[in-house]
Order: sequence, then C-alpha cells, then structure tokens
Amino acid sequence: MKTPLIIEQHFHGAYGVDFNKADVSEIVSLASRLRKIGIGGFFPTLVTDSLENIKKQISVIKEASKQCKGILGIHLEGIFINPLKKGIHNPEHCLPLTIENYRKIEDDFIKIVTLAPELDEGLVKYLKSCGVKVQAGHCIGGGADVFEGLDGVTHTYNAMSPITHRGTSTALSALVEDNIYAEIIADGVHVSDDALKLFFKAKPTDKVILISDALPITYSDMRETVFADSVIYYDGDKATSGEGTIAGSTKLLPEIIGILGRKGLFKPEYIYNVYRYHGLEPEGELEWDENFNIIS
Repeated sequence: MKTPLIIEQHFHGAYGVDFNKADVSEIVSLASRLRKIGIGGFFPTLVTDSLENIKKQISVIKEASKQCKGILGIHLEGIFINPLKKGIHNPEHCLPLTIENYRKIEDDFIKIVTLAPELDEGLVKYLKSCGVKVQAGHCIGGGADVFEGLDGVTHTYNAMSPITHRGTSTALSALVEDNIYAEIIADGVHVSDDALKLFFKAKPTDKVILISDALPITYSDMRETVFADSVIYYDGDKATSGEGTIAGSTKLLPEIIGILGRKGLFKPEYIYNVYRYHGLEPEGELEWDENFNIIS
C-alpha cells in the first residue's frame, strides 16, 4: 500500500517538545524527526493557556515555520471551550467566545480553532470570514442549528456531550452531520473498538480525519510532565492527570494507523482527507507493509 506523507492536524508535541513551551530550535528539530517517520506536515496545537503565553508561542511557531518545511499553521485548542468539558485544560484561562477576545491573540497563522459553539457570541462567523477552520470540541452543544457554519469536530467522543437516544449532543451530531469533518483518536485508549466501528460506519469516508492528539511526553523518556498546568503521569499505556482524567495520546499517527490497519479499520483515503480539508496537494510517498508498518 502506498499513501502520501501523513499530516498531523492535532497534536501538542512529542519527543519531549511542548508547543506551549518550546523555542524555535526545538520545533525545527522536531519537524525533522517527524518527517523521518512519515509525517510531512503538522499543525502545532496550543492548549488553553494565558493570553501572554499563547501570543508568545504563536510568534515562536511562526518563526520556526520560516526555517523548515512542514509547519502548516496553528491549531488553537482552548481559551474558547466550555469549562464543563474542560478535560485537562485549565478553565481559569477560558474566555467568552467574542471577536474582541479573539483579537487579543489573532494571527493569520492560526488555521484551526476548537471552540464550544453553544457559547458562541459571534466568533464563529468572524473566524469563517477569516478563512479559519472552526471545530466543535470541549463542548456540550449539538444539533444542526448549533453546528451551522462549523467545519469539523475535535476528537470525537472525547470531552463532549455523549451520544444520546433522546435530544441532541455533540457526539451524536458529529456522527450524523455528513457535511462535517470529524477527528478521531484511534490509539486504542481514547475510544473503544465498538465506538470506533460505529464512527467509521456512520461517517462518510471522506469526512474522517485521523489525529493523534499526542502529548509532549510521547516517545520520550519522561514518565511525568506538567502540561496545561497539570502534572501528567504516563504509565506506559496512557497519560492521565493525578485525578485520572485521560490526557492526550502517547502515540503519533504512523503508529495509530498501524493499530487501525491491524484491526481492519483503516482506509488509505483517511490520509488524503486532511489534505482536502485544508486545500493542500498530497506530498511525498509512503509505502506500508502488510502489517501497516512504514517501509519507505
């Protein structure tokens, strides 16, 4: 099987590099390491943080993008989420979903914003007018009216109102709104196999976006780290807060694709989808063996 290089549109770092803390040289070095394992492009994802640090890291990431290939823009996950579905995010940094608040950190390198659409105060329409992809995540809102104008859903099932057989929910809308792209973390930890099967049955094939949501602790020697103002512990399988809340993944997409492939749930089109989502031309070529390991 041959595919283009992989694009990571949602991950917070790896090999000890944290996009909320890293300097230019660390990000440039990370980009090089990622390309060697088949990841040709990525959107550094910033977790909820102070406005001052987010502005600082936007500048750092932009500077790094001038020095290497592959940095495609910033995914802003946080600030505009619903504290009721905060996950490990620090709710002290959350702000109302207004244009005024967004302009405090606005930058043309922000390409994706995850937010809670049920709390929108005009921000969704403004982001769309700026060409930013808007995704529902860390939220409780659902239904066609709440999803109107959205492009996608962030890590389906996780940190959102769950599927219900009465009324609406974010997860239910993620599955039934065929025009919406939906991210999924298929690392074997965040979503059960049955829930994965339901997701892949419900979503049109061309609307599936595989993500890792990887943490800086991924592929490092660390067993704990501070992320999103919380101490995160890695037990060799999953990363959690001290309270047991699952944080991001500890695997990157090449490994996750291998897991999916061996379960019979992977389609090569999933790699192409993120290129289409962002209007990018497929780049490079990867060859996979029968066990879904990259061989070239």
